[in-house]
Amino acid sequence: MDGAEDGARIGAELTGWLARVTFTDQTTDEVTELLIDSVAAWAMAQGWRVYRRAASVMPLPPPYAHRHSIVDIGCAREAGHPVVVEVDHSDRRRTVDKLRLEAAAGRIPIWVRWGDRRFEPPPSPITMVPFQVSSRTGPGRTGRLHSRLSTPHRPAPAHTVSEGGPVEQVDLFTTGRSDGRHAPTARPGAER
Repeated sequence: MDGAEDGARIGAELTGWLARVTFTDQTTDEVTELLIDSVAAWAMAQGWRVYRRAASVMPLPPPYAHRHSIVDIGCAREAGHPVVVEVDHSDRRRTVDKLRLEAAAGRIPIWVRWGDRRFEPPPSPITMVPFQVSSRTGPGRTGRLHSRLSTPHRPAPAHTVSEGGPVEQVDLFTTGRSDGRHAPTARPGAER
């Protein structure tokens, strides 16, 4: 399996895992930390070694060029290339550059983007895992609060087909009138 296929498979599995995550009125930092924790739990459930704030191959800009940036989650797997995951609320060019360098170094780059708007897909070979939330202004207009509530998926009801041919519709408002017109009905509480 090549890196793009592996990234797409990993992204789909992680999307399914994160679909179960719910919360109410969390700050931006709290949601980011919750998602990092959830990604780490998912990776550990895969049997991978998980490293939080793992060293990236991307150097920091001057005056820290002798140091390297970090990724939110680095994962070592027995089979397959390592996986790196960045969790972001904002659309940062530096994140894209960092994940491209990680891919060039042989890692599978995953970008968990969360927020309350539509996200533009990242360039290949980065796999995006979108995570939609609702947002509102916090009390006293101090920042934003984010929520994601559980919405159970309910399939449409199954329709049955009569084996005896067409079904006749019954008019529930006709009460014994032979001319097919509706019989008058009394309003609740009205006296006759």
